[in-house]
Amino acid sequence: MPTDENLPPPDRMPRHVGIIMDGNGRWAKQRGLPRVAGHRAGTENLRRILRAAVEFGIPVLTIYAFSTENWERPLEEIRGLMRILGEVIDRELAELHENGVQLRHIGNLDGLSAKLRRKIEDAIELTRSNDRLILNVAFGYGGRAEIVRAVQEIVRAGHTPDAIDEALISSHLYTVGLPDPDLIIRTSGEMRLSNFLIWQAAYAEYYVTPTYWPDFDKEELRKALFEFSQRDRRFGLVKK
Repeated sequence: MPTDENLPPPDRMPRHVGIIMDGNGRWAKQRGLPRVAGHRAGTENLRRILRAAVEFGIPVLTIYAFSTENWERPLEEIRGLMRILGEVIDRELAELHENGVQLRHIGNLDGLSAKLRRKIEDAIELTRSNDRLILNVAFGYGGRAEIVRAVQEIVRAGHTPDAIDEALISSHLYTVGLPDPDLIIRTSGEMRLSNFLIWQAAYAEYYVTPTYWPDFDKEELRKALFEFSQRDRRFGLVKK
């Protein structure tokens, strides 16, 4: 449970927060650095936000690390991202495990080297029993692709059209068993979803900040949580 007196009360805290970590490239450009330097800075910042999430008592955090569309980026940038991903696992895994973080992957690992895929799978297995924070890493992820995959699985299972409802589709999504996100944060000021959790976030609250991801720190996260705590969530209903 959160213990920080400057946080919203527990009943106004989100159970599941999603973050679209945007602005690494622009952060680097402002400093005359290559884009990969921005990605490295963004990865360093992730460590700070994970610590804050654990401290604040957020049960589930989903980060948008690499979309299905990101494979169309320049090859040099993609190679740099893959290298950073491997380095992060090597450097951070022990601390994440010690802090009770359970790592999960949502998306498709096709396109990764066998070595990097094995690192990811080993990290997931090592942290499987941790329960202080569930960290979903959306890598090779796209919301539309996730829904298509779910429908394909349902058809293969032989379900009749009348049997298909929201619950059945949700049970075939990557996030099965987890609460839908209450809060989606997007850094860098862009006002779009970018194909992120488009089924699960149907009734999420959105918080957009102009701050680039490498500069989105603990206090920025606290601001987002306070903003969320002030929202009047009606889920399409009329308040009585």
